[in-house]
Amino acid sequence: MTLPTPSQTVGPFYGYALPFPGGGDIAPAGHPEALTLHGHVHDGAGEPVPDALLEFWQPSPAGSRTGRPGSLRRDPVTGGFLGRNGVDFTGFGRVATDADGHYVLRTLPPGGVPYLSVCLFARGLLHHLYTRAYLTDHPLFAADPLVRTLDPARLATLEAHPEGERVHRFDIHLQGEKETAFLVFD
Repeated sequence: MTLPTPSQTVGPFYGYALPFPGGGDIAPAGHPEALTLHGHVHDGAGEPVPDALLEFWQPSPAGSRTGRPGSLRRDPVTGGFLGRNGVDFTGFGRVATDADGHYVLRTLPPGGVPYLSVCLFARGLLHHLYTRAYLTDHPLFAADPLVRTLDPARLATLEAHPEGERVHRFDIHLQGEKETAFLVFD
């Protein structure tokens, strides 16, 4: 077995500098309606991708798309990290996968749409990928325009499946038979 050399890998490696403490905590701490979205990112061979970075965007439960500040912020005086205050809903999260390709996001149910928007950065990708994690138990799921037009097999790759109370699983497959449906925006 030969190990890859730098010329055989494609960077950058996003897990190094872009994740920030609390990046997956979109919901205010202890919020009673918080839900957990988790899953794995897999490559074309079905192996976990340990250095992927996922960004999530969503409207607030009331449907507002104006999130509160709380992403990676720097203190203008010290240059240190301010982070999130744990109280405000930000509508944005950034999560790195762990060594097993797993990620966890804690958020609130989106208002006005039945999905969370996802942007994926990973090794070997020259351009980031966009997709959606549809909450199949959301009251607007069946009425969503994209849901109504997609082939059922492709739609299945966008569905976040309930695993328990307020817990959903959404796996992403970069290639292969289970390849996730990725979206193109013009």
